[in-house]
Amino acid sequence: MGSAALLKGWAPYAALRMAASALHLFGIRQNLRTAAGIGQLFARLGPRRVDRAVRHVRWAFPDMPEERARELAVASVRHMFQLFLVDSVAGPQILNRNGWPEHVALDDLKPTMRLLLKDRPALFVTGHMGNWEFLGLALSTLGFRMSALARPLDNPFLNEWLLGMRQRRGLEVLTKWGATTEVQRVIESGGRVGFIADQNAGDDGLFVPFFGRMASSYKSIGLLALRYRLPIVVGAAIRQGEDLRYRILTTDVIQPEECERAPDPVFYATARFNRAIEASVRIDPSQYLWIHRRWKSRPSWERQGKPMPDRVRRRLLELPWLDEAQVDALATATVPEEPARGAA
Repeated sequence: MGSAALLKGWAPYAALRMAASALHLFGIRQNLRTAAGIGQLFARLGPRRVDRAVRHVRWAFPDMPEERARELAVASVRHMFQLFLVDSVAGPQILNRNGWPEHVALDDLKPTMRLLLKDRPALFVTGHMGNWEFLGLALSTLGFRMSALARPLDNPFLNEWLLGMRQRRGLEVLTKWGATTEVQRVIESGGRVGFIADQNAGDDGLFVPFFGRMASSYKSIGLLALRYRLPIVVGAAIRQGEDLRYRILTTDVIQPEECERAPDPVFYATARFNRAIEASVRIDPSQYLWIHRRWKSRPSWERQGKPMPDRVRRRLLELPWLDEAQVDALATATVPEEPARGAA
């Protein structure tokens, strides 16, 4: 790394470390209020991103009034700043074997606990909802062997620092570079792998419903579940009140035999875990990352201005939770291009 690149990486790292040190002077609640205030200011100074979040909220909740959608989008931005400025630093420090009950409320997790106590491999899935990193950290703190797939940060100093904090609690972090081999290693050794599964997978991804629109998803989770006959556990960690306290819940447990019975097993698995992520978002939409461009990529037929192909319609109708009217709505729910910068 050259001296210019070194300085460029060191400056934001040093600033964040100084900010983290300053936060130790105050209580967590005060820090969360401060972070929320910074998020509110960001929302005022960065209206383009907030407008995008408002559009996404309106797509997901078409009956929601514009004013309420904007309130929800701004609340989502405040929550995002609380995550990045407070939770990401304080979470790994306060989660420990003795103090975790003060910060973690376990919902009815009987199906999940049965899988964990059997010490069998499984795939754990969440979205950009609540505190996605808290899930793996909490389970690792409780003594369950967990690995999480994550994209390494571009800044090597920040990446090494945050990686170290996560791994001190026993969470193994797998980077996306060369991840396939590592994920297979973990599974074959009886481990469990966590994924943030609502990321846009590009134009060549597998398109499944998400909040009434087709969204691009990676096929890898469904393929792994079928290849190794693994259950897919979908859950979320949702903030409770204005504190560093989270309720951990499960919205679905998808057994491999359920996928195998479906006409298109990979499509079924992918559509079902997206449905379960959607269910977690509906619990508290203010904690979802609406700025995230979930619907950025579009299926080829939509890009070409053509109607939904019959084969896609058939696959959707084979999903037991969709009916003709819902599939008709999915076929016509296109995503317009984002307004150009500076456009009204």
